Amino acid sequence: MTDMSGLSNHDITFFLLSVGVLLGMARILGEVARRLHQPSVLGEILAGILLGPTVLGALAPEFSATLFPPEGAIDLALEGFTLVAITLFLLVAGMEVDLSSCWRQGNVAIAVGVSGIVVPFAISFPIAWFLQDALLRTPPPDPLVFSLFFATALTISALPVIAKILLDLNLYRTDLGAVIVAGAVMNDLIGWNIFGVILGMMDSGDGAHHHPARTILLTLGFAAAMLTVGRWLCDRALPWIQAHASWPGGVLGFILTLTLLSSAATEAIGIHAIFGAFLFGVAVGDSKHMRQRTRSNIEQFVSFIFAPIFFASIGLKVNFIDHFDPLLVLVVLGVATVGKVLGCGLAARWSGLPSREAWAIGFGMNARGAMEIILGLLALERKVIDEPMFVALVVMALVTSLSSGSMIQRVLKRKKPLRFTDFLTSSQFVAALEKVDRLEVIRELSERAVRGTALNHAEVVDMVWNREQLMSTGLENGLAIPHARVASLERPILAVGLSKTGVDFDSFDGQPARLIFLVLTPHEDNGAQIEILADIGRRFQDARLAQQAADSTNYTEFLALMRSHEPDERFRPAPNGG
Repeated sequence: MTDMSGLSNHDITFFLLSVGVLLGMARILGEVARRLHQPSVLGEILAGILLGPTVLGALAPEFSATLFPPEGAIDLALEGFTLVAITLFLLVAGMEVDLSSCWRQGNVAIAVGVSGIVVPFAISFPIAWFLQDALLRTPPPDPLVFSLFFATALTISALPVIAKILLDLNLYRTDLGAVIVAGAVMNDLIGWNIFGVILGMMDSGDGAHHHPARTILLTLGFAAAMLTVGRWLCDRALPWIQAHASWPGGVLGFILTLTLLSSAATEAIGIHAIFGAFLFGVAVGDSKHMRQRTRSNIEQFVSFIFAPIFFASIGLKVNFIDHFDPLLVLVVLGVATVGKVLGCGLAARWSGLPSREAWAIGFGMNARGAMEIILGLLALERKVIDEPMFVALVVMALVTSLSSGSMIQRVLKRKKPLRFTDFLTSSQFVAALEKVDRLEVIRELSERAVRGTALNHAEVVDMVWNREQLMSTGLENGLAIPHARVASLERPILAVGLSKTGVDFDSFDGQPARLIFLVLTPHEDNGAQIEILADIGRRFQDARLAQQAADSTNYTEFLALMRSHEPDERFRPAPNGG
């Protein structure tokens, strides 16, 4: 106990309890958000709002103050823990930055990235400068610092969120996706360096005095050194470490050690520790010797443990109901969206891209996510902004992240290819079919499919069987896809059954079907049936995958196998030809 003499037994107990509750709630709601095809950060912040003064503090203030005390040893320990969490998160964000992508995409990416900074900044700065009284309830200590912060916060995109959206839309490996990612890299690199300078101008609140000019020069010098000499040293050191140290532990230890040292350096300069973590992430992530597995290990370690704790802790700091100002939220959201979409879209258009693609780039770059939230929290802690402005920035970040993907699809008039897993639930999965006759199997799966609906079981069986009589739905590799269109349906329904012995579906190769998918779709399904059937057929052209799927013992095992073999295909035009 000598090392923890500053904390009592009560403090240690409730610190561990608070971290456990925070992490558990954040992970649960983060997974719920992912299941709803939303960024996990949405659920993680919601967890903090539920546990913080907004909900739990209002319903059970004494319990909330015991679990998450606003001051004292537990609060201090939690602050230190979240500082490490945000530092490691910015390491991961920096590792996402691929500097070479900017040069590969040429002038278009550079134009989009630079314009995505200049235009929003030019729009936001005068608004903040002339309308400070309307934007803030209390005058800022330094109007210039507030105006610079506001303009910068509304210019930085969220590269990790953008990459996730493009991956979800299967646009990441397209030319359009490459331009968006490269533009976001350029945008973030410039924006974070500007913000590093602004951090040096802020009052840290710790009593330390840093001369602004000295801090700015040291910030720019550190950034230049890390992105040149630092990159070179990381690239030279990684092969030696991988050859002489245990793997992956040796490399992980090297990266995390230098992350903390780099963070300490920028904190000593007079700017925040996260700036050093971000720059080191850029330097080490750009090395060609960085293995993908190492990168993935760090990302998983941080994204599923440390990042949720940090984002959940945001909800502990502010009452989101008391400080929610609808008009302020609309102003911040409108200024942020117009500036970013206009700046990036016009730059892409002037670079020669077609109109639809240019505006899709604008909306793609408009995703803010975690970055604005982090910047807002730092400004709130240093009294540059007040609570209503912070809430407005959080809402703006979440709304732009949630809307970016749908706006890209709307502008391109394309739709996300349907996956059969989008419509499968555990209640519609049969791990061991009882029947061995084709009609009886259709009856068994139809019973699962109509559960919880107004559909008539017998009518569904008749429709599926009549379709089966027209042409067998048995395919190769032990696969069968009996299906039918049902007039009263509003969305597709899917049921899956696994057979240990196999069922005769008169397949092409004569093999009995062990994987049977029952697919029901509306009459007017806008091509949904074709896409779902095609998705199933393409996946199980792989005989090994079909065998592994048929051998699954439960729904979780089956779904995990399917998630790990998601097809990597690009968007297709919508059936209307748009």
